[in-house]
Amino acid sequence: MKQYRRISIWPILIAVVAVLAMTGCAGKGLTPENAPDEFLCAVNNNVDIDVAPEAQLNDFSCSYKKWEGAETLHFKVALKNLSDKPLRFKVNIFLDNGKAVGGLIPRKTKKGLVKPGEQASFVYPVKGVTQQPNEVILKIRTLE
Repeated sequence: MKQYRRISIWPILIAVVAVLAMTGCAGKGLTPENAPDEFLCAVNNNVDIDVAPEAQLNDFSCSYKKWEGAETLHFKVALKNLSDKPLRFKVNIFLDNGKAVGGLIPRKTKKGLVKPGEQASFVYPVKGVTQQPNEVILKIRTLE
């Protein structure tokens, strides 16, 4: 005659619930409703940064602000000119969902370029993005 062992399912169920509770929010991005004023620009700070040697990245942060009637993701980029001559920088930000944004620092050259040792910044809105991306690529190049 075969004997069957009775296994209690409760310890397994409790372990599964505990694991789900600990990882339930992992991988979910911040939205305008649950985001602080400034936060990391990607889930788990998954940001690939490629900066030209003539520049020093002093700030790369994100926030949600009202833009064109909706709360959208904004990237703040601040950099310092490390070279010995005035420069203009090209900024590109690529998101994992295929969207991209970028521009020039300084945006207009009427007041001149970024002088050696000085800092300049700009805030780039990304239309239609209402959730923290999983991955971000930041590229900064110099323009001669």
